[in-house]
Amino acid sequence: MALEEMSVVIARAVATLRAGGLVAFPTETVYGLGADASNPEAVKKVFAAKGRPHDHPLIVHVANSAQLTAWARDIPLAAHTLAQKFWPGPLTLILKRASGVSDLVTGGQDTVAIRVPSHPVAQALLQAFGGGVVGPSANRFGRVSATTAEHVRQEFGDAVDCVLDGGACEVGIESTIIDVSGATPALLRPGWITSTQIESALGASLAAPDAQSPRAPGTLEKHYAPRTPLMLVEGDLIDELARSFTRQGKRVAVLARNARQPLIEKLLWIAAPAAPAAYAHDLYANLRELDDAAGDVMLVEQPPPAIEWAAIRDRLMRAAADAAPSGEI
Repeated sequence: MALEEMSVVIARAVATLRAGGLVAFPTETVYGLGADASNPEAVKKVFAAKGRPHDHPLIVHVANSAQLTAWARDIPLAAHTLAQKFWPGPLTLILKRASGVSDLVTGGQDTVAIRVPSHPVAQALLQAFGGGVVGPSANRFGRVSATTAEHVRQEFGDAVDCVLDGGACEVGIESTIIDVSGATPALLRPGWITSTQIESALGASLAAPDAQSPRAPGTLEKHYAPRTPLMLVEGDLIDELARSFTRQGKRVAVLARNARQPLIEKLLWIAAPAAPAAYAHDLYANLRELDDAAGDVMLVEQPPPAIEWAAIRDRLMRAAADAAPSGEI
């Protein structure tokens, strides 16, 4: 898109936000469903469009770390350290909320989630708007996240006032969430920035979430789920399970980590990339393609246990949370 055309599109999106409308926009992680974070009526539209529970907090997207004080108070050194190291980028910080931040944004908690995205379209939008934009993933609540503008259109149709098309998201999975509102920083959701990288930047170990940790986006037991029941299985069991389900008359879709497709009739098989970065980039698009096949069961090969795969494992485990035992559906 030419620079002049982009400026016109961004101006239209900013006007939509200021009028209390919904703007879907790309980030480096996934597409967000944006609304003016300071406008409660606009924020309500986000919950209504997504079918999202009102106690599930939203992430406020801002153009730079200088805007932190508009949304947070008592900002610790750890937050400044991580912001300097990883912003703009796929990192969300949980902080004590500033006075005036709506309960709708925080889910009624005393904390607020904030991040600075790096996608150039998101940056252009936020800089032109000048304020905070809530931006949960642009999909129905609990379902597979959107990583292209077309995914957003498929989800919402005309229910979104403006969709900014920034191409396919570079990372493809949601941001890492770190709680820095307490005594010790804690990892609430793994993302492309790993816990090892966070600990290296802080020079200290991260705590695990506990009963006192704030609720954070995308951390429910069941989330990121396709309509088709998804089962996580070890790679050497996929062929056997696919044949078993097919003999039962079930339609089977598979996301595997190799291209060796067994000779099974009416089997939809996608060979995912071997490298974790490429796998993450393609993950939600692959799940959507398999889901669109309207099969009876989706088999996904279990990712490796390495730290680079932690965020991918997290998303797939939540997507498979209601899966039936092996061999049943």
